[in-house]
Amino acid sequence: MKPLAAAARVLFGTLALSALSALNAHAAEYKVGVELPMTGSLAQAGTEMYRGIQVAADLYNQRHPGDRITLVAIDDESNPAKAVAAVEKLASQNVVAIAGAANSNCAGPASEAADKAGLVYVTSGGTSDDLIKRNLKTFFRVSGTPGYAKGMLGLFDQLGVKSVSIVYSTKDATSDLAQQLDAALKAKGVKTAMHPFDPSMSDFKPVINKVKLQDKSEAMAMVGYENDYVGILRAAKVLKPPLKAIAAPWAFASPKMAASFPDLVPNTYGATVLASPADYRSADQKAFSETYQRLFKTESNYQSQTSFAYAQLLFDAIGKSAQAGTLAKGGLADTLRATQTGDSFLGKVAFDARGDNPGYVAHMGQFRGDGKLVVVSPADYATGKPQYPGVPWQ
Repeated sequence: MKPLAAAARVLFGTLALSALSALNAHAAEYKVGVELPMTGSLAQAGTEMYRGIQVAADLYNQRHPGDRITLVAIDDESNPAKAVAAVEKLASQNVVAIAGAANSNCAGPASEAADKAGLVYVTSGGTSDDLIKRNLKTFFRVSGTPGYAKGMLGLFDQLGVKSVSIVYSTKDATSDLAQQLDAALKAKGVKTAMHPFDPSMSDFKPVINKVKLQDKSEAMAMVGYENDYVGILRAAKVLKPPLKAIAAPWAFASPKMAASFPDLVPNTYGATVLASPADYRSADQKAFSETYQRLFKTESNYQSQTSFAYAQLLFDAIGKSAQAGTLAKGGLADTLRATQTGDSFLGKVAFDARGDNPGYVAHMGQFRGDGKLVVVSPADYATGKPQYPGVPWQ
């Protein structure tokens, strides 16, 4: 029996080594470039987006032990020229794709540089409609201006407001969204008033005074970025216009905003993906939230959640394209175009010929007084009902 046992051990060892050798023979490392602002005016957004991508890479590597996603990150500082330089540098480092940009001003030129290099470029920050009119073969985005407009329109429709003041930055993406929201609201018979402001503005009292004395609207839409929202809400809290609701799209509904400005956010609405704290409605949500907490010891926000969703799609497509033998031949873009998710964090995702995800509709959440964020719209994703009327100073 002993010789047989020894022979069995030798055979088992030989088979194990053969299996390991076979695994290693098929193992591969896929380098993915990340071009985001880690410093500068959009550093908070860029950092959160990078964290979501890191979570997606961590989970992909756990679930695919034979392969590995390695991230190569470069800070674009929210500077278009530096975004292009980052893409060119990443291309020279043989990345297979690029996840990039926190805003449209950087996503535009960076994705053109990626297209010239034959690299797939995926973003959640390039929301301007101009980006999908260029016929780039390698550009993809999961969220766009029409989806944010639909999300805010759906919220205002749900609340039954009859008049909305739209206070917006004159930057390209924010202007596009403000104009689309204005047109959509008017088509629904809602009275609107438009108030553009220069991106350098810090004193919003004159604008809010117009909302209070001239518009007398039931709701206000803030279309800007983090610093804009803080300035607008501070002015509104002082002047107290007769509003019943205040809503914003991107870069607002986050745990950090609630923690930093607990007096400004209660009852306000913002674009989100999940409730905060997450309610674990799916295994994917649970895996994301637990991994995010393990890596960063804090709560995620909609930016990290959105970037996680598109990074998951990208990494899975890289694996599929590699398995099909098309990754090295430029087949990743075709794999992404063939991708259709049943129900991701962002709902159903399917890319059209322009690389757009036309079915996207922003989820809208409402802050409670304790800093928690409840998803209130669309109804299929709601975790609570809106508290209406409601503004921070009530």
